[in-house]
Amino acid sequence: MRLVSAGTVGLCGGLLLAAALPASAAVDSKLLDMLLTNGSITAAQHAELSADLARETKSAERAASKQVKSEEMTALQQKLAWAMNTQLKGDVRVRHENIHIEDEPDNGRDRDRQRIRARLGAFTQVNPEVEVGIQIATGNDSDRRSTNQDLDGGFTKKDLWLDLGYIDYHPLQVPGLKVFGGKMKQPWVSLGDVIWDGDINPEGGAATYSRKWGVTELFGSAGYFILDDNVDGEGFQFEHDLRLYSGQIGTRLYPGDSFKVTVGGSLYAYDNDDQTSLLVGRGNNQNEFRLYEAFGQLDVIGLPLPLSVYGQFVHNSAAQGVDADQDQAWLLGVMTRVFDVGVDYNYRDVQRNGVVGPFTDSDFADGYVASRGHKVKLRYDISKNFAFTTTYFMAESDVASRFTDNASVNRLQVDLEGKF
Repeated sequence: MRLVSAGTVGLCGGLLLAAALPASAAVDSKLLDMLLTNGSITAAQHAELSADLARETKSAERAASKQVKSEEMTALQQKLAWAMNTQLKGDVRVRHENIHIEDEPDNGRDRDRQRIRARLGAFTQVNPEVEVGIQIATGNDSDRRSTNQDLDGGFTKKDLWLDLGYIDYHPLQVPGLKVFGGKMKQPWVSLGDVIWDGDINPEGGAATYSRKWGVTELFGSAGYFILDDNVDGEGFQFEHDLRLYSGQIGTRLYPGDSFKVTVGGSLYAYDNDDQTSLLVGRGNNQNEFRLYEAFGQLDVIGLPLPLSVYGQFVHNSAAQGVDADQDQAWLLGVMTRVFDVGVDYNYRDVQRNGVVGPFTDSDFADGYVASRGHKVKLRYDISKNFAFTTTYFMAESDVASRFTDNASVNRLQVDLEGKF
């Protein structure tokens, strides 16, 4: 009885000593060996306690490893926060293009050419309320309406241009509001390209807002853009600049699961446009523009084939001069999908001073106003983010040909495009 009591006391004392010592596997293992040697514990107890110690040691090591990895990951996240909040987006397009303008000689504006377009953008959420975006793009020159680069020049390297550079501030206190500054994507809704070629990225400041109530969504935008300094030669203050003011308001209605209706109106008003010829070109013969636009689109989903009907109407209230009555432009189109092929067709009539010639779609009628005709676009998605597209423009123009009035202007584009 005395031996058992002493052993028990020794065991308890040993365990208390182990608890008092630092948590070290080497020390605990030696302690167990000492207890076994002096007879305080049996061999079976030694084996059982050793197994428990091994399990606890492994568990402690795993916890310590996780803690170290967590701390290392937190430090890495802090260092690379900008990268984790940055999206890289881009695309590469390879195009064959044929252009034929009636009565133009083969060594004139008629041409066959191969072109590429490459764009790469980085868009970073610098904090929950601010995003910045930068994008570079190819281009033969600084043409505002094109990022295409001709394949010629004997394998020379191709130029890159700054295509976007903006700050987007969207305060959390006002959901749906975005304020932009810099060279930005078009802040307005465009349901046709009669006024604005899709490659134009305006420069200045703008704000957009959208909010949804039930089945109704309201959207709008306003902007102030600088086109040229000191156009009247009176100084470099704001009042002497060529400026554009834009305003737009519209609504989207969702009357059912199968329908969506979009309607809206826009104003594009220029200041000091009468002091410069920068807005005159591609068939315009006057330089004052105040454009009022009405636009709409109906999307129907519940049919055997999806269907969208869209259109826009533009009136230049500032048109003056000999062709003051040539002050309108309109477009009407339809989109659907047949099997796996997307189909987009529209017809338009752009009068001589209905829109700003240097800003209208550069592909239709070779980018000239005083033109009318058709556009057909077919798109087939070969695989994810990789598509084949062909577009045909069949137009008549009063000004595109240097030799013939009402000349036919036809253009075929065949594209392969990959996005990422």
